[in-house]
This record gives sequence, C-alpha cells and structure tokens, in this order.
Amino acid sequence: MALHTVKIACERPDTYGRSLSHWDCQEMARQLVAEGRVSSISVETIRRILRSHRLKPWRKRMWLSPKVPRDQAFTEAVRQICDLYTRPLEAHERVFCVDEHTSIQPRPRRVPTRASQPGHPTQVEHEYSRCGALNLLAALDTRSGQVFGEIAARKRQVEFIALLEQIEAALPETVSRVYIVLDNVRMHTGKQIKAWLLAHPRFVFVHPPVHCSWMNQIEQWFSILVRKRLKIADFRSKEHLAVRLRAFIQEWNERAHGFHWTVKSFQKILDKCEQRVLAKAA
Repeated sequence: MALHTVKIACERPDTYGRSLSHWDCQEMARQLVAEGRVSSISVETIRRILRSHRLKPWRKRMWLSPKVPRDQAFTEAVRQICDLYTRPLEAHERVFCVDEHTSIQPRPRRVPTRASQPGHPTQVEHEYSRCGALNLLAALDTRSGQVFGEIAARKRQVEFIALLEQIEAALPETVSRVYIVLDNVRMHTGKQIKAWLLAHPRFVFVHPPVHCSWMNQIEQWFSILVRKRLKIADFRSKEHLAVRLRAFIQEWNERAHGFHWTVKSFQKILDKCEQRVLAKAA
C-alpha cells in the first residue's frame, strides 16, 4: 500500500481520471479507497508515508525547457559570464548588468496606508485606482554595486540609450572596456543601438544564453527593490512613483555593495552540460 501511495504521488491526478491540479493527503486517501486498495486510511498515515519519501505533490515550481541545446556553445557562453563576474578586473575594465523592470503600477489607495501600531500590522486599503504604469531600466556595476536607473513610460531603444548615456557620462576616459551583460531582445539589438555602439567602441554587449536570466545580477537587485520598496504599492501617481524610485536608487547607492559570485555558482551548470556533451559523443 505504501508503494502504491508513492506511485500515486509521483503521477498527475489526470492519469487517474481525477480533475485536480495536484494531489493532497485527503485526495490521495480518497483515491486509495476508491481503487479498493484499503477500506479506509487516515490523512495522517498518508502524510507519514509521503514524508518518509520526501514527497510533497501539492507543491510546484516553475521551470523552462531549454530552447537551445546545452552543448559546447552554451558552456562557453556560461564560462564567459563566469569570467566577467569572478576574475579581478583590470583598471580599464568595468562590468555592468542591465535589464528592465516593466509595468510598475502606482496603485493609489482610497485611504492612506496606516503605519504599524503595537498589536497591529501595517494597514493597506484594499481598493486602489489604476493610473498607468512606469518602466525602470537599470544597470548594476557588478563590483561597486552602484545602480543607474532610467524611468520612463515606454520601453524602447531611445530609453535604453538614455541609460547607456548615464553610464557613459559617469565613467572616466581611462576606462576603455565596458562590458554590458543583458538579454538578447530586440530593444537591445536594434538599429539605433548598433549605431550607438559604433560611436562608443568601449562598450561591449555580452548576452547570456536563452532562459538564463538568473545569470544577470540586476535581477538580484530587482528582487531587493520589490521587497523593500514595491511590496506595498500605494503611490499617489506615476510622478510620485518615479520620485520614490529615484530616491530608492539614491539611498541604495549611498551604501551600495556588489553581489559576491564565485566559480562554484556556475560549476553545477557546467558539470551537467559537460555530462550531456559526453553522453551524446558516446
């Protein structure tokens, strides 16, 4: 009976003709009874069996099947990103991670948010109004942690170039090589961008492999932004939202720090890739 319980947990409910998105202990107990495996079984017994096999079929995690093969080319791309993040940079080098946090909504509330009081959490009015959205184009210096931000209603090559111009203006002429780690979307590869790069030869774009956004360190900073500034969205307007986003960037830069990445961060991925390459060769 225990083995059959594990078998059920490792298969989708639709396989058994059940219209469920996932199994839970109660539904699994009903399934065992319906199949005649047992006359009755408690939810706690199911829970103990699943716990002993480290199974939690009610949990889910999103994943993406790769669009590109995890071959030698993929491995080389990962190694390039690893090298940019982990090796000591020369005095003339900088590495920035760039991406966009899109559709940030102000969501003004009918009643102002109330601060926490003894015995009471922060109170946020449930109803809110919609008044458009803004996009934050941001760049993170991987060593200093300094962030540059361009806030705009639209997300085009023009706005992206404005962000690049911020970086360009902040860097001394002695910096002759600026690596920009970013995804390969059209906004980053259009005609205007190519023309800008020709006029600014010290900038070099580096694209991580498809479905590897975790390699872009700006995503770590975006998660901090969401947790510390956007978790409660109660801005009066888009203008107010823009002001507070700029203030957050300024406060971050006053105590900025880079994120410590090591070769070990990438090695598990590289090991899997090499195993697949060897398996195909065999």
